[in-house]
Amino acid sequence: MTAPWPELLRIDRHCLIVLEQVFQAAHPLEGCALLLGHQAPAHLQLTQVWPCLNRWEPASERSHRFALDPREQLLAQKWARQRQLQVIGAAHSHPSSAARPSATDLQLCVGPTLMLIRSGLAHGDQAFGAWWIAAAEGGEEPQARRLQLVVCADA
Repeated sequence: MTAPWPELLRIDRHCLIVLEQVFQAAHPLEGCALLLGHQAPAHLQLTQVWPCLNRWEPASERSHRFALDPREQLLAQKWARQRQLQVIGAAHSHPSSAARPSATDLQLCVGPTLMLIRSGLAHGDQAFGAWWIAAAEGGEEPQARRLQLVVCADA
């Protein structure tokens, strides 16, 4: 039996500002970042953003693909543990498509994890989609469930 998935993501407005800057800096390529915070049974709390470089190869496909550097992932995990945080997922941008996981996103994702996507087709808080990606079972693709996104005042 799989554990229940969280229903919502709480995110500080400051984290959204940082993510916007990461994605603007990468534009027109897909930007990416790791998401640090806490996981409770019914919700996730995002408190820190760890900006990353898009390492997808070949580089010519980075406008619609992204890959995180494993070394950055290890550094973020170590930093988070030292501060009683967890890496709860990753964020990336879709410069020219909707804020929902693509088939490639799901194929390459190892769940359970949070996937936060920023669409280049919308503005403000509406541009973000938060997804819980469940662990794949029996050779099937991971399943994506949309989370409610709650933007909080800076802590």
